[in-house]
Amino acid sequence: MIDSTTYITWYGHSALLLEMEGKRILLDPMFGAYSSPVSFFGKRFAYQSPIDINAFTNIDAVILSHDHYDHLDYVSILKLKDHVKHFYVPLGVGSHLQYWGVNAANITELDWWGTTEAGDFSFTAAPARHFSGRGIRDRNKTLWASWIIKGKYNKIYFSGDGGYGAHFKEIGERYGPFDFTLMECGQYNEKWANIHMMPEQTLQANIDLRGKAMMPVHWGAFALAVHPWREPAERLLKAAALHEVRVAYPFIGQRFSINEPLPAIKWWEEGGLAVAQH
Repeated sequence: MIDSTTYITWYGHSALLLEMEGKRILLDPMFGAYSSPVSFFGKRFAYQSPIDINAFTNIDAVILSHDHYDHLDYVSILKLKDHVKHFYVPLGVGSHLQYWGVNAANITELDWWGTTEAGDFSFTAAPARHFSGRGIRDRNKTLWASWIIKGKYNKIYFSGDGGYGAHFKEIGERYGPFDFTLMECGQYNEKWANIHMMPEQTLQANIDLRGKAMMPVHWGAFALAVHPWREPAERLLKAAALHEVRVAYPFIGQRFSINEPLPAIKWWEEGGLAVAQH
């Protein structure tokens, strides 16, 4: 019998494991030590215990939002590729995977609003307000996307990266409500408003999507902006309290169910970095 419960494990930043209705789905599995092509920038926070990438076997699907280094990691893909049944990516991103040895038959590329089905699941690439590229010569050569993951019992939204816009309301009208949303909240700056949301906008985007509950991602692993690392969670929770939105904020590496009371320990306030070793 299929378990109707969806479990989520967060590995910092936007790397997540969904255990959904008997399937294991990795989202933006960036497990490397650096989130940039150079070792002097984007180093993973020291508080996080090393991720045992060898534990990720029998993966039914990997979903990638775009090809930036903090979401698509060469080292991680090399170690995962022989344990993944299928990759779902925006247009053009499959070229990276094929170059790194992934069989083209195991890759599905989708344009915005494109949908593909696999058993009781459907995967839909939806609009996002961002950009792509891994070097100075390939900017916007591939597509970026948010994703709708629909099973028999649950519907999940994964924002990937992107600025706030009217597309969230359109996605909510077409595909909402969502049982749970995984929303970018971190690595922002007022100068980057077109490509990254402020925490208050993250909250509003969830409302636009008609999300029943949400979790902030894209924080807690790297410092890619000048704001304090705790600030995304603090600002989001303040906004959520005003709108009575349910928010999950698990420890990094903590597995939880979206169908039960959500994790609510403000670990960043209780001993800071040391507590995250829990």
